[in-house]
Order: sequence, then structure tokens, then C-alpha cells
Amino acid sequence: MMDKTLFLKNRIDHRKIGKKLKFFIFSDQVGTGLPLWLPRGVVFRKNLEEFLTDVQKKSGYEMVVTPHIGCKKLYVRSGHWSKYGKNHFKPIHTPLFDEEYLLKPMNCPHHCEIYRSQEWSYRDLPKRFAEFGTVYRYEQSGELHGLTRVRCFTQDDAHIFCTHDQLLEEFKKVINLVFYVFRYLGFLTYTVRISLRNPKKMNDYIGSEINWEKAEKSILQIVKEENIEASINYGDAAFYGPKLDFLIQDSLGRSWQLGTIQVDYNLPERFDLYYKGKNNEKCRPVMIHRAPFGSLERIIAIMIEHTEGNLPLWLVPNQAVILPISEKYAVYAKKILNLMQDYKIRVFIDNRNEKINKKIRDSEENKIPYMIILGKKEEKNKMMSIRRHGIGHIGEFSISNGLESILNEINKFKN
Repeated sequence: MMDKTLFLKNRIDHRKIGKKLKFFIFSDQVGTGLPLWLPRGVVFRKNLEEFLTDVQKKSGYEMVVTPHIGCKKLYVRSGHWSKYGKNHFKPIHTPLFDEEYLLKPMNCPHHCEIYRSQEWSYRDLPKRFAEFGTVYRYEQSGELHGLTRVRCFTQDDAHIFCTHDQLLEEFKKVINLVFYVFRYLGFLTYTVRISLRNPKKMNDYIGSEINWEKAEKSILQIVKEENIEASINYGDAAFYGPKLDFLIQDSLGRSWQLGTIQVDYNLPERFDLYYKGKNNEKCRPVMIHRAPFGSLERIIAIMIEHTEGNLPLWLVPNQAVILPISEKYAVYAKKILNLMQDYKIRVFIDNRNEKINKKIRDSEENKIPYMIILGKKEEKNKMMSIRRHGIGHIGEFSISNGLESILNEINKFKN
């Protein structure tokens, strides 16, 4: 007999659900570990992006966009090439002698260059640059797994450039943002881990001892002041700084690392970043790296498995489907469609020449939350019959009451 946990894992496998619901596919012709996003999956992604973009704008972040490639010397300067070069795609050689580019493995060097592009005063800080930046890493084929381990993924990346005096407050704000994101997505159980250097492998890290001591001391102080219960893990720090990692627990009790916040004194030195202090002196900013989702691919995989594909109403690509009993009610169905779309409800008409029971079964299989059934009685009385996925028939409503019922549920999830 199959182990119960294994059975559940197979049933909720995001690769199977994602393919069945037409969110994404993989193609050997395109390449291993390179997902192709289908229209429904794009809506899913965009909903996540719009949610976090809105949250970030309210928190003072500015959106930026950087190229998918960069000069190899950029990553040599940042230290990423020497640390992770073996996991990069091979350099791209141009016709110009000795000119090499890389598919972008990290966003932070690009954001450093954005900061470095103009002069800043202490009055301008903190500067918070955010980007849904796509990066490329040559993961070994044996390590690839659906969307959780791919060679092309989009990070919900941001970098905060601040003064040393602003560091604690900015870091705490990011912690609050991460917790808000988790609650909004329905992850109420999580653990926190402080990731520090491995004292036996100090050569694995860049920067001075003074910088590392300041950075590690800051994270430990913040965790204490915020009264956060956290374990300490030696050896999992980023090569440029310590970090605070957040691990959520899904519906199967499995732990997944999502959010991360990192303190970095070293890249500002490597890129010679500075701002003018109160006495017009040159001062070095501190850099905070953060990503609440980690990557869109990873959070989507986790959300699919956590909900078994029954996504929250605000996230699901199709929130409703209109099911006319026959083509005689096509005009009425179109009227209801226009009304629902006016209210920004994601809805479509299933006008296939199929029996209504077949349409309902297919809608249930596709996990569409609301099914609007329209026939002679509904058209005559200007009503709609509504079914709820996983529940069944919930009632017959006037058009206005039916729309209100659906909108009330949607609005529960709005910021």
C-alpha cells in the first residue's frame, strides 16, 4: 500500500496540477529547466507581481528594470564570478576582442550600478530599488525539479541603500513586509533562521572582519529587539553578508525557505558606493538585500501544492465561468459577461456545444471558483444560478445580488 504522505505528494504535485490547469509546460526543444508560461499561468504570475508591487510602492520602493545580460567584469567585481562561476552559463563572446557577457545570475550588481549612476546626500536615503528580475543559473540536471529548481527564474528582488543609523529601522520594516506577505498568502506557520558565517571556512566570504562583525551584530540585535524566536545556522550566510531566512510550513507540514533579508557592507565597498554626509564628507552606505517570495517560480509551485490547485480567489486566473444551458441564451450570457467584466471579475463564457452537466464537471476539474448557470428561468427573471467549486449549488440570485455576493468575496482579499 502506498504511504499516505507519498500519495498526497503525488496528488498535489505542482508539475501535474500546473500542466492540468494549463499554467506552464516544459519543452525539451526549448531546454531543460526553462518553463514556458501559458496564458492562465501568466495571469497567476501577474496577480502576484501586482500584489507585491502595490505593497512595495506603499512602503517607498521604486521599481527598476535591468538587462538579462551583463559584462562578465561586472560579476568579477561583485565577487559572484569567483564564487558561483561554475554554476553560470558559459560566457557569451562578442565579435569584439576580449569582450564577454553573462546571462544575468544576480540582480544586485545591476542595482549597485543604478545607485552609482548619480550622487546622493544623506537626506536622499534610504533608496529602495525593487525589480522582478529574471536570472539564469546553470543548475545541474539532476537537481532540477519542476518550478522549485529551474535554470531561469524571476526574483522579487529589492536592494535598500541606507546609512548605518537607518539600518535597524529599515531591516525591521522588511521583516514586517515579509510577515505581511506570508499572512496574505495564507502561510500562518513559519520559522526564522539566522544564517551566519562558518568560522572554520572564513575564506568562503568576502570583506573585512570589521564589516562582518557589524553586519552579524545588527541582525542579532534586531531579532532580539523584535522578540523573534530564531535558530542560528552557521555556514549559510551569503558570501557578502549574514542573513535572516524565513521558512514557511505548507499544508503537508513541509518546510520551504521563502523570504530572505541580508545585510551587506561589502558590495558597497566593491562598487565604491557613497553618499554625502552632513558635513559634505563621503560616506559608505549599507546595503540590504531582500526577497519575500524568493522567486515567482518557487512561490507558485508552493502555492499550487499548498492549496492543491484551489487558489485564493484573488489569485486564480479564472474567477468565474458563465455556463449557458444552450446557445439560445448566448445574448443573455454576453450581457452577464459584460457586467462582470465591468467589475474587473475574471470571467469567460463556456459556449461549447456540450450538456450543462459536462460543462459543470469540466469547470470543477479546472477548479474555477464560480459557475454562473443561465437558462430559460434565469433569463426570464433576470437572475443567475450560482454554483461554488467544491460546494455545489449555492442559490439563485438577482443579477445585482449575485454580483455583490461574488465581489464581496473578492474584496475580502484586497489590500
